[in-house]
Amino acid sequence: MGKNKTVVTAINALEDLKGKDIVLIDTRGKSDFFDAMIIVTGTSDRHVKSLADRLVLDAKEQSLGMLGVERDRAWVLIDLFDVIVHVMLEETRDFYSLEKLWQVSSERKQVL
Repeated sequence: MGKNKTVVTAINALEDLKGKDIVLIDTRGKSDFFDAMIIVTGTSDRHVKSLADRLVLDAKEQSLGMLGVERDRAWVLIDLFDVIVHVMLEETRDFYSLEKLWQVSSERKQVL
């Protein structure tokens, strides 16, 4: 995936606040709604909130569009139009396994 301003801004914000296990998933060709998904782990409720708050602030400072933010204690979803960011506690991330859900194996074939 090329250098997308939204992706770069999001990853920089998450790295600045020591987000763990940052994963970028290219969803082009898999979804018509967004081009990339970023998943990051926070170490505590407070860390999840801080990561999300920092990303929202940086996105606004960079004049990036933002469709919305959905908050929960263990999971914050930030919709930046072409990039979706999931900030999660480790146990929440393990339970939902979004990386596995969005992984497309070359062995899988579309059934018509």
